[in-house]
Parts: sequence; C-alpha cells; structure tokens
Amino acid sequence: MTSAVVFAYHNVGVRCLSVLLAHGVEIPLVVTHTDNPNENIWFDSVAKLATLHDIPLITPDDPNTAEIIAQIQALQPDFIFSFYYRNMLKKPLLDIPTRGAFNMHGSLLPQYRGRVPINWAIIKGERETGATLHVMNEKPDNGAIVDQQAIPILPNDTALEVFHKATCAAEATLDRCLPALLAGTAQLTPQDLNQGGYFGGRRPEDGKIDWLQSAQTIHNLVRAVAPPYPGAYTQLDGKPMRVLQTLVESRHRGRGQGPALYCENGRCYAECGDGSMLRILACEIDGKAMSADELSNASGKGSLPLGE
Repeated sequence: MTSAVVFAYHNVGVRCLSVLLAHGVEIPLVVTHTDNPNENIWFDSVAKLATLHDIPLITPDDPNTAEIIAQIQALQPDFIFSFYYRNMLKKPLLDIPTRGAFNMHGSLLPQYRGRVPINWAIIKGERETGATLHVMNEKPDNGAIVDQQAIPILPNDTALEVFHKATCAAEATLDRCLPALLAGTAQLTPQDLNQGGYFGGRRPEDGKIDWLQSAQTIHNLVRAVAPPYPGAYTQLDGKPMRVLQTLVESRHRGRGQGPALYCENGRCYAECGDGSMLRILACEIDGKAMSADELSNASGKGSLPLGE
C-alpha cells in the first residue's frame, strides 16, 4: 500500500487529507498546528479529522528538527504532502519520501507564489485564480506542476468566498491527478518563473484605506480583507471605522469635495480621491456594527471627512 506523511492545516488540509483517505493511501502520520488562541479560528480542523480516523498526530512548533526528521525517516513514506501547512519544509525532510514531496498552493502557479495568494489576487483585481499541486523543493512554490484547477473571482467576491471555491478546486485537483501520481505516470510541467511573481504575508495594518485611490482599488482591498480577515479600516470624522462591505457605484456622481462620506435616501457613499464613488453597505464605527440605514441616520445629511 502507498503511504504518505501529511503536513496539513485549514479547510484545504481537511479536504485534501480526505481525498488521500478516499483513494486508500496509508497515512502513518499527520503533522499539523496547534490553533492559536489569538487567531480567529473560522476553518475546519485537520486534527479532528486525523483523530476520527485514528491517525497519529503531532503539532511541532518546528517540523525541521532532528527529532521530527528521524521520526518521519523511520516511517519510510512513499510521499510527503503539504496542504496549507504554514511552515516551510527544508531539504532533509523533502529528501525522505522515495516518490517525492508535493504541495497544494492556492493560485494558478506560477502566478502569486508565496503567502496569502487569494487575498493578493483580489487586491490586484484578478478575475481568476485557482489551486495547483506542485513538487516541493527548498524554494517556495517554484517546483514542477502536477495539476491545477482554475476558479473565477467575481467582481464582488470576498476573500472568504474565493477561499471556499479554492478549497473545492484543491480537492478536485488532487482527486483528479492522484491516481496517476500513485501509478507513477503523472506528467510534470516545469514552471516558467519569469511569469507571475512572489508575494509576502500581510499584516492587519496593511488594511488601512487610502481614500486618494480609486473606488475600484479600495473596493478590492475591502473585499480582500473582509471578515474573517481583519478588515479594511479608516477614520470617519475622527472616529475609527472598519469598512466591511462595499460596491463600486459607477452611476452616482460625487460632490467634488474630495474624500468624504455622505448619505442620501438611506444609502451611504464614499467619494474617493479621483472622484469615483463607493457605496458603503456595512461598517463598524468605534467597534459598533452599522448597516447602511444606521450609518445614514447617524451621519445626517451633511458630509463627513474620511481618513486622518
């Protein structure tokens, strides 16, 4: 029976581990993370799935220690798979499996190599992304491609909505290509690393809105970092504001007063620096959630300055 040690976390980890089990792959060990109590845990648990199937489970802070390497060497796995595991696996680990190490990445490689690819794709205004299974080596996300699946990014999709699509794409990709991978007949396609680019991680402070940008650019940021991510933030009339949901309003004209918020007929609009308009559908002010109607009642008929 073919065996694989699986490094996995998050929804993609759960679904891809499920695919391996469905194809009869023996899993002698799952390596995952201990949930961070300071993180919003909105996703499914790899640990629970492994426990359900009586698979041995470990949660090391660093998987590249001599102790962990020796433990995995003793298992003599045919494969190593990494499904949204957050730590890089170094060469001593990658050299262990006799038939290769493979990673599932949340983009259409070689596009959006690196961290949080779905969030970056939305911020950059892409209309398509996907999931890619590729060979793992010491450099992140640059190994040969086994298979990939595209998904659409609709103009108002949030990162959470795209992530759910990407999870399905990851499951479909692995399910489709795994028989050939197990049979040793999979065709690998080298990446053209002159295409695409590498992107780093994002921090909550990267969600600050620059109202001098266009409505489309700001809309992309809002939906890329909308809950369960930290959200886009600004100041409204000197008060902290999180902008949670927006629409680009191409048919509404601004007042020519620069970045400001005003409400008309129960709808609230942000005039951006280039004169384009953004409709505010949901927000928080001073930590209090507000619908457009509530924001309209609170702001009155005048305009309120946006930003610092």
